[in-house]
Amino acid sequence: MTPTPNASLASLPRLGQWAVLLCLSAVLAALLRLAGLPAALMLGPMIAAILAATCGGAMRVARLPYYASQTVIGLQIARAITPEIIGTFVEDWPLFLGVVLSTVLVCSLIGWAVSRLRIIPGTTAVWGLSPGAANAMVLMSEAHGADARLVGFMQYLRVVFVVLAASVVARTMFGLPGAATVRTVSWFAPIHALPFAQTLAIALVGGILARVCRLPAGGMLVPMLLGAALHGAGLVEIELPQWLLAASYAFLGWRIGLGFTRPLLVHALRVLPQTILAILAVIVFCGAVAGVLVRTLGIDPLTAYLATSPGGIDSIAIIAASSEVDVSFVMALQAVRLVVVILAGPAISRFIADRLGREAAPVAGGGLSVRLEADEDELE
Repeated sequence: MTPTPNASLASLPRLGQWAVLLCLSAVLAALLRLAGLPAALMLGPMIAAILAATCGGAMRVARLPYYASQTVIGLQIARAITPEIIGTFVEDWPLFLGVVLSTVLVCSLIGWAVSRLRIIPGTTAVWGLSPGAANAMVLMSEAHGADARLVGFMQYLRVVFVVLAASVVARTMFGLPGAATVRTVSWFAPIHALPFAQTLAIALVGGILARVCRLPAGGMLVPMLLGAALHGAGLVEIELPQWLLAASYAFLGWRIGLGFTRPLLVHALRVLPQTILAILAVIVFCGAVAGVLVRTLGIDPLTAYLATSPGGIDSIAIIAASSEVDVSFVMALQAVRLVVVILAGPAISRFIADRLGREAAPVAGGGLSVRLEADEDELE
């Protein structure tokens, strides 16, 4: 009898499957980093998990490490809110809000059109095209009823296109190294005791408060808001070692990837051209907004382009740091947009769901559920 395609992983014990997934994740993440992708530490594990899930893997990410990863990602966002960014926002807040709200509105309209055309069901397209940190959008989408697997697919595809576009612009127009420069990472750099203790305390308190309040995506939101308030006021220093970030990215990437099924993967690949067109439409609109800032306010072209580029914030931060731009302006606009998307995203999602009549057109094969599968080994 001819062996099934799933036999390769299904025949291995659970520990062996995890070993394969871990090794494949490390290899893919390393290759993507060499290619200059800032999201490599998330993309590598996610792609590895998709391959494992569609080849018979039966692993699941337990609730506790997944929840802990949410708090780390929330603190990573909070770390971007510095006193300099707050000062820049206060000086030009009408400009920031105008740019951010117009971008969020157009991205939501494009997402609505994608849903209306039945390319991606329900509000998944809205979250998938939301301009912000990809990992945050995945967590928010899952908490508010969208299919986090497809959101992850769209968000990280967007990250790839945004990084490539920003790199091309930085290189061809300004002669700068752009995003393809591979940074040397010190995985086990010395830890400063007080900032790290403060970071852990915020994560613990925020995580407990989120559990008590039962907020959707609270594991990310509460530590993010608490950390942003304290860090933005200059009261604490948030320290996140690279190994801790890498582990958090891996758990989130595995959580997304292991939820994929063959029908879902086939559907994602089938709608790939339409998804790319939607992503390009978002990038073109943001570029047009940058052009308006340059012509009307005289802002440096590369500064305007990076500030309005549809994220994520970590990718743009890397490019801005290696370019001769107004980094505080770039990061302020990116951070404000991320916070607005996180806070307004649920309301926008509900509004569009009502307009769509809460339709959830199924895909052949039953691959599109609105939430990830429940963990078999979920910890309460």
